[in-house]
Amino acid sequence: MANNGSGSSLGPGGLDLTNTFFKPILNSDPPIPSNRCTKVSVIGVGNVGMAIAQTILTQDIADEIALVDSKPDKLRGEMLDLQHAAAFLPRTRITASVDYAVTAGSDLCIVTAGARQNPGESRLNLLQRNVALFRHIIPPLAKSSPDAILLIVSNPVDVLTYVAWKLSGFPVNRVLGSGTNLDSSRF
Repeated sequence: MANNGSGSSLGPGGLDLTNTFFKPILNSDPPIPSNRCTKVSVIGVGNVGMAIAQTILTQDIADEIALVDSKPDKLRGEMLDLQHAAAFLPRTRITASVDYAVTAGSDLCIVTAGARQNPGESRLNLLQRNVALFRHIIPPLAKSSPDAILLIVSNPVDVLTYVAWKLSGFPVNRVLGSGTNLDSSRF
């Protein structure tokens, strides 16, 4: 790039990059913080679900975190752990319940719940067990948070993302899977 002497840089073809490309950035106002409250729900408080919840909490990603699990004692313990950690972090409201109503108004619902694969069990059998679980998870989740984005983490993630999309009735662009076709290749 050549300098034309006026402080601006001339790009290929004599294009003044400083005054054309960078000008909108230099002269724009900083973004205005919004007062919008964000709510993220994590379904399943196993190792993966809690790692996600802890990351959301420590990175100050959401104003509210809702946890759902079928095991009330484990759920309460995990909620208390997060609440105690939150005492030293930016204020995030943390709730937990076995009832999906706690997820009402969520912007993002992350589903990590699922059966563990037994030794020697095929991926197809695991899929059948997790589809049965999803029939109990996705409809009440979609009812409680009809405008949410669903992020599926449960395995086999590719197929379960499709199942969640069908069970939720959400548009295809609001049901995402964390997979990269790795699980599909294991069938």
